[in-house]
Amino acid sequence: MFPAAKRTKNMRTILIYGADGGIGSALARKLTSEECRLILTARDEKRLQVVSDETGADCITGDVCNPDSFSDIMAYAGDRLDGLAYCVGTINLKSLSRLNETDYLNDFRINALGAALAVQAAIKAMQQAAKPPASVVLFSSIAATTGFPMHASVAMAKGALNGLVVSLAAELAPCIRINAIAPSLTQTPLSAGLLCNDQVVRSIAGMHPLKRLGDPEEVAAMAAFLLSPASSWMTGQVIGLDGGRSAVGNMT
Repeated sequence: MFPAAKRTKNMRTILIYGADGGIGSALARKLTSEECRLILTARDEKRLQVVSDETGADCITGDVCNPDSFSDIMAYAGDRLDGLAYCVGTINLKSLSRLNETDYLNDFRINALGAALAVQAAIKAMQQAAKPPASVVLFSSIAATTGFPMHASVAMAKGALNGLVVSLAAELAPCIRINAIAPSLTQTPLSAGLLCNDQVVRSIAGMHPLKRLGDPEEVAAMAAFLLSPASSWMTGQVIGLDGGRSAVGNMT
C-alpha cells in the first residue's frame, strides 16, 4: 500500500522519475524554491527518502523496468499533473564486440521505453493541468547525434528517445508539450566510474570548447525552465547542453 499524497489545488504538481540521481535530485532541490507540489520516484528507497527528507516532497518507490510501476506511481500522484521529468538513464560504454543483446535491451528499456511508458501513464492526468499545456522533460545525450567510440548501445537508445520526443510532441499537442535535454558528460554519481581521477576529468573537460564538464545544477535549471510556463511555446525540441561540444567541436 502507498500512502495518499497531499493535494494542493493552487500549486503545480510535478513528477520526477529518477529523483535519487544527480540530475533528478538537483531538479527536486531547484523546484522546492518554487510554488509546486513535488512527487519523487526512484528504485532505491533509501536514497529516495534522503531526497524526500531534504526537499519535503512526497515520494514513492518504483522501478521503470517494471511496467506495473507506472500505474502505481500515477495512482499515488493523483488525477492532475502539470509536469513530468524522466531523469533516468544509463552509461553503458562497451566496444561493439563486447555488447550483447542484454546490453541493448536494457539500455533501450531504461532510456526510451521507460520514458514512453511514463508519459503514456500520465496522459490523462496531464490533460487536466491547471494551466495547459502540461510539460514533459526527457533526457537524451550528445551521443545520439555525435559519434563517439564505445557508445553504440546507449546512442541507439537515446536516438530512439529523440524520435519519441518529436513524435509525441506532434501527437499530444496542444495539451502536452514534450522536450528533451541532451547533455554531454555531467558530474553525477552515474558518471563517477568514468571520472576516476583528476587527469581523466581534465582530459574529458578539454574536449569541450568551454573546457569543463557539466554540473547537475545547470542541467536541473534547464529542466526547471522547460517545466515552467516560461517555455510554454516550446515543444518537440532536443536541446544540447554540452559545453559547445556538439555544435563547435573539440577546439584543442
